[in-house]
Amino acid sequence: MADKIKVLYVDDEVHNLQSFKATFRRTFDVFIAESGAEGLKVFQENEIDIILTDQRMPGMTGIELLVEIRKINPEPMRILLTGYSDINAVIDAINKGQVYRYLNKPWQEEELKLTIESAFEVYHLRRENKELIVKLERANDQLEFLLRQRLLS
Repeated sequence: MADKIKVLYVDDEVHNLQSFKATFRRTFDVFIAESGAEGLKVFQENEIDIILTDQRMPGMTGIELLVEIRKINPEPMRILLTGYSDINAVIDAINKGQVYRYLNKPWQEEELKLTIESAFEVYHLRRENKELIVKLERANDQLEFLLRQRLLS
């Protein structure tokens, strides 16, 4: 992990964005957005590993944002933050947004840091697995070709 983990944090509360950026700017490569629409734009313009979003935002909820992000690229890990205990939001987050974790606000610095690092580890392992599957399929194709050649000779 030579490069920093690229984290997009979307929240309509500017002080939360500023606090997050101030807290984690040395640890992660932090991108911030004040709305779901702005978050989508940032996501499309950058290679993001982890998306962290508030649930309750005007215009587009966090879950709606995560659903849209999944349509663009389902690979990055998704974490939902909320200051409200809404069981329907939790269910939607899991079912529609396929979130990795659901955390309550206000977030605890160490818990959030560990959650982001854990999410990245899963993200990284999934990417490695996909690459290994591609290599294995290529090797299998080459082996099949060699076996056919032997059978024909």
